[in-house]
Amino acid sequence: MVRSAGRTLTLLGVATWLVLGAPPAWSAKRAVKPAARAADKGNFRRAVYGSDRGESRVLEVRLEGPVSPVMAAALDRALSRAEREQYRALLIALDTPGGLETSMRTMVKRLLSANVPVIVWVGPSGARAASAGVFVTMAADVAAMARGTNIGAATPIGMQGAMDSTLARKAANDAAAFARSVAAERGRSVEWAEQAVRNAVAASEKEAVDLGVVDFIADTEAEVLAKADGMEWKRGELVRTVSTTGLPIDVIEPGFRLRLLGVLADPNVAYILLMLGFYGLLFELQNPGSVLPGIVGGICIILAFFALSTLPVNYAGIALIALAVVFFLAEVKVASHGLLAAGGVIAMLLGSLLLFEGEGVRVSWGVIGGATLSSTLFFLFVVGAGLRAQRRAVRVGTRAMLGARAIVIHRIAPTGRVRFGNETWNARSARNIEVGAEVEITGVDRLTLDVRPIAKEA
Repeated sequence: MVRSAGRTLTLLGVATWLVLGAPPAWSAKRAVKPAARAADKGNFRRAVYGSDRGESRVLEVRLEGPVSPVMAAALDRALSRAEREQYRALLIALDTPGGLETSMRTMVKRLLSANVPVIVWVGPSGARAASAGVFVTMAADVAAMARGTNIGAATPIGMQGAMDSTLARKAANDAAAFARSVAAERGRSVEWAEQAVRNAVAASEKEAVDLGVVDFIADTEAEVLAKADGMEWKRGELVRTVSTTGLPIDVIEPGFRLRLLGVLADPNVAYILLMLGFYGLLFELQNPGSVLPGIVGGICIILAFFALSTLPVNYAGIALIALAVVFFLAEVKVASHGLLAAGGVIAMLLGSLLLFEGEGVRVSWGVIGGATLSSTLFFLFVVGAGLRAQRRAVRVGTRAMLGARAIVIHRIAPTGRVRFGNETWNARSARNIEVGAEVEITGVDRLTLDVRPIAKEA
């Protein structure tokens, strides 16, 4: 038993280390998969797991979703690999609605100091580089967009709700200065970069090329590499030429840790984990010793806090959700005629809608509706039924006999016998009671019942 428990704890520890603590290079020790060729101007793409040298090849990484510490870690991992294995260039396929400013600045600093040319491609068709994605795109040595994509709207938004005028002006000035600096460093339109921050302007792929925001339009990775060939890239005073035409593309796949963290950073997943965490801990507090709800709730709430740390959270939304849970609990204990329940529903809806700030970072209506409905039903019916059951009189043991009625079968003077259900008990009373009379049980003393006669109605 002890040995089995020790093995289980060891396996849990190893799994936790692999998921949350393993270094990014962990997945690089796997075997190389065969190349998957694509009939696209002779180019082919393959998933890279091994440690082959990268000469005469281009490394590609896809960055999708909100700009977060997870995305910054994925970019750093890809750039480190491209530099270490001497790839000709790093191709970033970008599709983001924006995200955290701190993560964006980390990514931009890494791009500006990279020792390999970086090509950012906003694609495929339907992708976008909004908000923080504007800075990432402008920081590339070569920037391209596919048809049907857009870029822009980089106005900073406060994570804890709307900023006052002074704070908003300071944030806008800081972001605009940073945008001008990045655009000037890469030879892009400084004027448009500032307008994207101050006035939230956006541009289609054609407008972006005409305005000097990106270099060209390309619909495929092969077309991107062909058009990027011969363009200059510089680091400090050193100027070199991009050479990528016809090169094969190695696609770096994220390791299990990054894939897991990417899933957790989804707003819907973070919201569901937060609700499960609240309910698990609440159920454990209501039913001490259940253990499992406390374990599940604790894990979910910690994962939710990690996910929320990677997203633009409005803490007023969290407070409203917690208040909704309090209202639901109060409803099953206080006779409010439904007012507390209605307040809980309103608070949960508002909290769910206000939980995240920023364009594109929202909880879906289906998830919000399902969570609100299930929470309402759970607290009003399940928890309410449990609390009502706790308030019922005890129906077992000697306490259940108090107040019950019995029939005298042997005259009580002052002792006798009574029938209670299918059982015969000794009985005693301060008054004489005749056979056949109905009595009420007032006490139990071992095998003797204390009774008193029940007055007959006139």
